[in-house]
Parts: sequence; structure tokens; C-alpha cells
Amino acid sequence: MSPNPICSSSESSSTKSWIVHGVLAGAAIAAAIGARTYLGGSKRIRSRVVGIIPARYASSRFQGKPLVNILGKPMIQRTWEMSKLATTLDHLVVATDDEKIAECCRGFGADVIMTSESCRNGTERCSEALQKLEKKYDIVVNIQGDEPLIEPEIIDGVVKALQGAPDAVFSTAVTSLKPEDAFDPNRVKCVVDNRGYAIYFSRGLIPFNKSGNVNPQFPYMLHLGIQSYDSKFLKIYPGLQPTPLQLEEDLEQLKVLENGYKMKVIKVDHEVHGVDIPEDVEKIESFMREKNLS
Repeated sequence: MSPNPICSSSESSSTKSWIVHGVLAGAAIAAAIGARTYLGGSKRIRSRVVGIIPARYASSRFQGKPLVNILGKPMIQRTWEMSKLATTLDHLVVATDDEKIAECCRGFGADVIMTSESCRNGTERCSEALQKLEKKYDIVVNIQGDEPLIEPEIIDGVVKALQGAPDAVFSTAVTSLKPEDAFDPNRVKCVVDNRGYAIYFSRGLIPFNKSGNVNPQFPYMLHLGIQSYDSKFLKIYPGLQPTPLQLEEDLEQLKVLENGYKMKVIKVDHEVHGVDIPEDVEKIESFMREKNLS
């Protein structure tokens, strides 16, 4: 479709252009007003924070992943122990639909919230767990259970980023992408605007240049799984219909962007050691031995 000219000799075209611009402007204003009203105004202080580690047994790529042994401890325990060191969390729980995982977590002292098997992703599991917590919280941090070496400073960073961005309902973190991970669909890439808000996430390399090769001079960014949400937004998230980009990429954060909400992104210096497939366990154990991490 040809774009409308800025200036038109046709009164009809000019009128149509103004109508289109008016509709778009009205929609943008309405969305902004709705988001601000929903969030309770830009001055609302989001101070009470809960960390939730969603964990499910029936993973299609790695069944029973949360319980996999990593140098003598279940992976979920290592994630919980690192998360406990974050200073911004008022409370930390594991949310799961599996009794084996629940029993394991209670064994090392974690609080557990049982959730339904119908949760389609970690965000929905966090949303259900939030409803079952006795206390009220302003921010929920979704801490990926397959990041056993997550740094507590990153958890604190995404919390503070959301607290400092009242127009955002979501915050997350990225780090530098290694060239060898450029075309790995398990390594999600991210692009942001000049103010640090997310533009897009993809399993493909973004941005993608016309040569089709990795540009060694470009600062590609790798998305880290950790993310925090405004608790009011998290309650309505499951009710939002799946969106085309979300379904195509199989990335839950795209539903947030496609519905017009803002997402704050921080960049951190972090060596990624997530466990996506069974082969990753040996890699992370080798790294831990090399760094003398027990």
C-alpha cells in the first residue's frame, strides 16, 4: 500500500489523511490514558516485591529439568539459593504443578505454591501463584528456574528498573550476545529504543543485515529469562488473547508489546549458563568446576 503524501492537491485525500491521523492519535491517547488509569497513576510507588520461581516437570525439551542434579544439588535449589541473596525481594516462593518438585523444594526450605497444569507459560504460573499469596505485592519477579547461576544483582536491577519507570508494566534484562549464539533459536535476542524500552524480541538474529552475516561490530543483545511485572498487570495478563507474533516466535513477552504495554530493559554483564537441553548440564558443571563454584 502506498503511503499517504504529506501534502496533497486533492481535498479528498487530504481529508482522508487527517481522518486517519486523527483516528491513530485518538487510539494512542486512549491507550495511554487507559494504561495510566490502570496503573493507578504515574506516582504510584511500587515497593513490595515478591520473587516467584515457576517450575514444571513436563518440559517438552527436557522433562524433569528443575530436579536435574548439578554438582550434587537439584537445579531448582541452586536457583532458589542464589535468588535468596537479592536484597529487593520481600518474599521468595516456588510455583509448580508437580508434587515431586514441591516435595524437593520443601526439603531444602523453600515456600511452595501449587498451581494448575493449565498454565501455558511461566508468566501465567506466576499470575496464578500471586492470587494465592496471603500478602499483597506491587512487583512480581519471574525468576527462571533453569538459571542456577543467576546473579542476585540482576534480580535487584530489574526490580529497580521497573520502580524507576512508572509508565512500564514489565522489566527485563539483556547481556551481550556471543557470535556463536547468533543463530541459536534457544538464545532469544532483543532490540531496544534510545530510552531503554523494548522494541522486539526474536529467536532469530535481530537486527538482521542484508549480508545475512553476523556483524562483529554491532552490539547484539541476548535476552535473559528474568523479568518483573507490575502486579496489577500480571493479574490481567492471562486474560489477554494470544497474539500473532507471540505465537509465531513462541515468546510470551511479545504479547505484552503487541498489546501496547511498555517494557523497560537493562543491560548487564552476565555470563549466561541457562539449562535448556540435557547437554547444557555438562557445560554448566564444567564451568562451575573451572570457577570453583560449589
